[in-house]
Amino acid sequence: MTSRADIDVRPITESEFAGWQRALNIGFLREPTLSEEILDTRRAQFTPGRSVGAFDDGRCVATFRSFAQELTAVGGATVPADAVTNVTVTATHRRRGLLTRMMAQDLAAAKERGDVVATLIAAEYPIYGRYGFGPATTATEWTVDVPRAGLDPRRAGPEDGGRVDLVDAEDVRKLGPELHERLRRTQPGAVSRDELWWKVTTGAVRFHPTFQEPYYAVYRSPGGEVEGMAAYTTDDHWGDSKQPLNTARVKWLTAVTPAAERALWLYLCSIDWVTRVKSGWRAPDDLLPHLLPDPRAAAVTAQADWLWVRMLDVVRALEARTYGAAGSLVLEVTDRAGLAGGRYRLEASADGAGVCAPTTGSADLTLDVAELSVLWLGDESAVRLAALGRVREERAGAARQADALLRTSRRPWCPDVF
Repeated sequence: MTSRADIDVRPITESEFAGWQRALNIGFLREPTLSEEILDTRRAQFTPGRSVGAFDDGRCVATFRSFAQELTAVGGATVPADAVTNVTVTATHRRRGLLTRMMAQDLAAAKERGDVVATLIAAEYPIYGRYGFGPATTATEWTVDVPRAGLDPRRAGPEDGGRVDLVDAEDVRKLGPELHERLRRTQPGAVSRDELWWKVTTGAVRFHPTFQEPYYAVYRSPGGEVEGMAAYTTDDHWGDSKQPLNTARVKWLTAVTPAAERALWLYLCSIDWVTRVKSGWRAPDDLLPHLLPDPRAAAVTAQADWLWVRMLDVVRALEARTYGAAGSLVLEVTDRAGLAGGRYRLEASADGAGVCAPTTGSADLTLDVAELSVLWLGDESAVRLAALGRVREERAGAARQADALLRTSRRPWCPDVF
């Protein structure tokens, strides 16, 4: 067995990309070899210095990649984020500290660049807490039993004067980016999408050997403004009595007004031959069930942690968001990596603005940077974390005060996977 010291962890060169990609596929239990065409398209994601590999005798045995991202904080401001993805360790090289070394290099570089947080979508729950990440948003999938929903089968479209139209991929690439920008400026937990994202999601760039072209539906308001868009696919399943039993699967649905959200969900539930609609990953407090006459027709079929956040700059993170009440709180933040630990005083004013600075004053709450990262987006309760032993009250009532300051009326949500 090669010693840990003999395994080289470093950014890859462009000439090493094919071997790195093979190791990535092996780590995710995918077919190891990609066609030259697919490999060439994936090179679009290569950024010098941000794709890292671990090499044992010249062979890549672990992968790690990060890229620039913006994350929306509570209140609508965005912060620069270090988005972590493509993390694998080959089965032959587990438990040798390779991920720890790759993560340490990346987070140190992110801190040096001035990123406020790091983000990721965790394939497995137990891995990332030890690096200071915490699950800051949750995602839920519903399956709608359309015949039980109670909808009027004679319904022909939106009743508000708006309209739903089917469009093609080129329209999505033109209309989608601006619509998503409107959404993410108001949705805590949402992240930025670059031009490549839109090309991949519409099939203009193929990262995988197979691509099923979705249908694209757009909602326009009575004034003609695009306020919502959905991408979905359908199967072709019929029962023994020649009855249609097709399922529509939503890949993504973006709506910036309740009218758009209502119109798109009701459209999806009115497609001929479709008897089930799978919502895809949505916010846990999504309006979908209660847009139906019978909310029980929308059953929760999956729910899990989604976006994980790791603070790198406590002061900038706490000053970027808004607050639900006026108040002062002193936080003792522990961070085993030494990136964001310290004692900080947060002062929130009645207008929602916050000021944060290091302090020597007595702490009100003691918590790990992972727990503060979870609380930052407003979904989790400090009282709940205190009951779990993950936050310690140094002053009676401090956890309840933290909830009054930090929690949000609507839950944060990240529409993306990366």
